[in-house]
Amino acid sequence: MNFLDKTISFFSPKAGLNRMHAKKKMEIINSGYDNHGASAKKKAMQGWLTSTGSVIEDIEYNIDTLRERSRDLYMGAPIATGALKTMRTNVVGAGLRLNAQIDAEYLNMTVEEADAWETKVEREFALWADSITCDAQRMNNFYELQQLAFLSWLMSGDCMALLPMMPRTGMPYDLRVKIIEADRVCTPYDAITTDDKIINGVEINGMGEVVAYHIADKHPHSSTASINKWNRIPKFGAASGRINVIHLMESERPEQRRGVPVLAPVIESLKQLARYSEAELMAAVINGMYSVFVTTETGQGDNTFSPLDPEDMVDEEDDSTIELGSGTVHFLGENEKIQESNPGRPNPNYDGFVTSICRQIGAALEIPYELLLKNFTSSYSASRGALLEAWKMFKMRRDWLSNGFCQPIYEEFLAEGIAKGRIYAPGFFTDPMARKAYCGAEWNGPSQGQLDPLKEVNAAEKRVANGFSTRSQETVAMGNGNFFKNNQLRSLEEKARKEAGLIQENESEPTKNTEDEKEVEE
Repeated sequence: MNFLDKTISFFSPKAGLNRMHAKKKMEIINSGYDNHGASAKKKAMQGWLTSTGSVIEDIEYNIDTLRERSRDLYMGAPIATGALKTMRTNVVGAGLRLNAQIDAEYLNMTVEEADAWETKVEREFALWADSITCDAQRMNNFYELQQLAFLSWLMSGDCMALLPMMPRTGMPYDLRVKIIEADRVCTPYDAITTDDKIINGVEINGMGEVVAYHIADKHPHSSTASINKWNRIPKFGAASGRINVIHLMESERPEQRRGVPVLAPVIESLKQLARYSEAELMAAVINGMYSVFVTTETGQGDNTFSPLDPEDMVDEEDDSTIELGSGTVHFLGENEKIQESNPGRPNPNYDGFVTSICRQIGAALEIPYELLLKNFTSSYSASRGALLEAWKMFKMRRDWLSNGFCQPIYEEFLAEGIAKGRIYAPGFFTDPMARKAYCGAEWNGPSQGQLDPLKEVNAAEKRVANGFSTRSQETVAMGNGNFFKNNQLRSLEEKARKEAGLIQENESEPTKNTEDEKEVEE
């Protein structure tokens, strides 16, 4: 307590007590985050204007703009296009393939019986999935639909799929997949201001559960959508509980109804980078042109020395413009002159600046810049570390796509096959645990890229030898193959080689290359 506090307390104890209480309160307020991220006193923070809002104000009202800009970047910005296609290629590739994995122990099946059942189901599923008849539009097979749904989700923030039953000649299964453009799921015009339970076409009940989707017959921004109609489709069947609408989206906040495009956090960076690249390209093109300008007193001259190619003309009919070209001669009018400028292109700092921005973009998208730019110039360890970091994201998104798209469709296919008697599965419709046991499956996609195949193979051998992995798992990881099929085929190959006399019956296995082992150890 200082002299002033003591004086005030002496003449007015109450005032002194209030003063001490206020000072103590200020000490509490000016502690913790108030001295850091929540500070209102630091000059660096005073210009930081923020606001808070619900998920509706922060996300739902901005979805249309984010979606439009994301698509525009995909169509015109190379880095954005490359980022989305890199995710699509590594997550989905040629398609996630079914590997049925039923719970044989719960179903009281032997290993042989379970393997036979899984093989039959995979064969039945291939009959449906390999054909374009699985697509309601009859354009893509199931694996191409995976690519379409995933790329649409990346670009638009979410993607919907309907599962109608449509009989078709020559196909015993009636299940179809219909991919819906994200824009078509929107609030009907007459419900925009009257129904607060419908936001961006998604209807919820009092508990916040999504109960239905409102889907427009036509794209709301299409020139043919002057008269549009909406269909209300329940998410699940009221009596059967069957899923009617698959909604692919990644939630980032509670109570969120529509997804945000993957590029949303880096839209500004990508657009500015695209503008900068276009400006640098144009400056380099102009700097590469050599034109001669002739000044005359009359302003008239013969412009036939080296005319511009019509393809290089920006505006052929505009006489007020002077266009540059390679090796051209231009005559200037009276009192006209050319003010030369040196753009200094190519810019030596261009590559370093772009790489720096791409590092930030890659960090936001979880794609290392080496993979984003397809530029592996670092050491083996650094490049492999970048790939491993990227594959954490690829595997996470693959599991997400498998659980949200592939698995629900497979379960509907399985239910139809069992109901029609093509697949035998007792208890599927009566016992929920049995249904879950029959529906077990893995979805295998493209394997991780290998910078040094020899090192990867030797590492796989050691994992199998020490029991850290199985031959089946390593076969999938190394090339997305099937160990049992490979083993059966190899058996036939070796038998054929022996019959042809290429190897002897007692010929031993080839010995390992000691030089290769030494290289791996190093």
